[in-house]
Amino acid sequence: MLRLRVKEVALAKRMSMHRLSLQAQLSYHVIREIFVDPYKPVSSDTINRIAEALGVPVTEIIEDVPREQAEKERQRLKRKSSEYETEPD
Repeated sequence: MLRLRVKEVALAKRMSMHRLSLQAQLSYHVIREIFVDPYKPVSSDTINRIAEALGVPVTEIIEDVPREQAEKERQRLKRKSSEYETEPD
């Protein structure tokens, strides 16, 4: 399964989601969704724009992970996001 390493690469380059969205000419919402769910299906155009904005080859922001690992990580990410949604203000 393909996993996008956008969050990791952006953090290593000290690039915020806002700056990345501006440089890649993509909506902040798209970048945020990719940060939250690295398994989110996206177009090759989106991947190319992000890689270019980060100044890295596309191969640096994509990795192939075993399906079992991907499923476990997606479940963990879902639990984590639901915890944020249920926290009181």
